[in-house]
Amino acid sequence: QVQLVESGGGLVQPGGSLRLSCAASGSIFRINDMGWYRQAPGKQRELVAAITSGGSTKFADSVKGRFTISRDNAKNTVYLQMNSLKPEDTAVYYCNVFILRSEYWGQGTQVTVSS
Repeated sequence: QVQLVESGGGLVQPGGSLRLSCAASGSIFRINDMGWYRQAPGKQRELVAAITSGGSTKFADSVKGRFTISRDNAKNTVYLQMNSLKPEDTAVYYCNVFILRSEYWGQGTQVTVSS
């Protein structure tokens, strides 16, 4: 069994920054891709950023140049650094992890960008 624990969400003003963390624990052999999705009210869940075990990254067009994703394999943790936040970044952010052929989701953390 694998557990994902997210942290770092909250309320921030436009232009501000937040850093999300997601730590995996449990029966972990090898983590493949790690990523972050988000879901705003009334919208579908969308990919924000992802990182492979080799360090290759991809981003949604809407966050390119503002967000970065990184991982610490020794800690089984993935990070999402969010800069220059906009009100449209407001959403619940979910951590997503692939371990072998199984997919796991975090419980979600709220990010609200508002003045």
